[in-house]
Amino acid sequence: MIAVIGLGEAGGAIARDLAAAGAGVRGFDPAPAGVPEGVQAASDERDAAAGADVVLSVNSAAVAVRVAEAVAPALDRDSLFADLNTAAPRLEREVAAVVGASGAAFADVALMAPVPGRGLHTPALVSGPGAGRFASTFGPLGMPITPVGSEAGTASARKLARSVFAKGLAAAVGEALAAGERLGCEDWLYADIERTLSAADGALLRRLIDGSRRHAVRRAEEMGAAVALLEELEIEPRTAAAARAWLGSLAEGAVAR
Repeated sequence: MIAVIGLGEAGGAIARDLAAAGAGVRGFDPAPAGVPEGVQAASDERDAAAGADVVLSVNSAAVAVRVAEAVAPALDRDSLFADLNTAAPRLEREVAAVVGASGAAFADVALMAPVPGRGLHTPALVSGPGAGRFASTFGPLGMPITPVGSEAGTASARKLARSVFAKGLAAAVGEALAAGERLGCEDWLYADIERTLSAADGALLRRLIDGSRRHAVRRAEEMGAAVALLEELEIEPRTAAAARAWLGSLAEGAVAR
């Protein structure tokens, strides 16, 4: 039996796919979310976890510890508790401590792509004492899994390091397009960014890294001008100002290479 705590967009899709794959699934969500077809409804977190071989927590970092504490009395040495929330490594270690006190194994699972449209087939990194068991359980069911270590927090740390790039890129694109809208060239700028991303390859990545180091002084000045433009357009230069500061640090040799 697999218990899924959290039946929102991600948890619901994973629970649905597990049931479709033939696994016994019991689920609970504190919100009035519908229970997916093939999933047994539980009355609360502990009821969902009772007797389950594996418990998946698919909620949010804000409630990750509380969920672990709620289900801990239902866990034993034969249980596996996997936290699929995007949380800081420190928080994952805290959850691992709660689970470990019950004798159960813990797995820190970082989902590395949006779950909608992928469900159980969402690629994941996994770490922690229960990483091997998680991989051997969910790999055969169709989840692409990459084990990355035996320490809780390792998988989440890798995901968050990548999030600095992915979410930072989204913020930069949003800020640039806001400027394009004010300047009356949003369509042109959108098309230019799309062409750049479509043509991106390893060479572009190296140019971004090496070029920033070689030309840090000039690029910091350029971003200073970009900050001034955004302020003139009455757009808060969040990412532009951060880029200027980073390039300035590179120019001063303050950022380790």
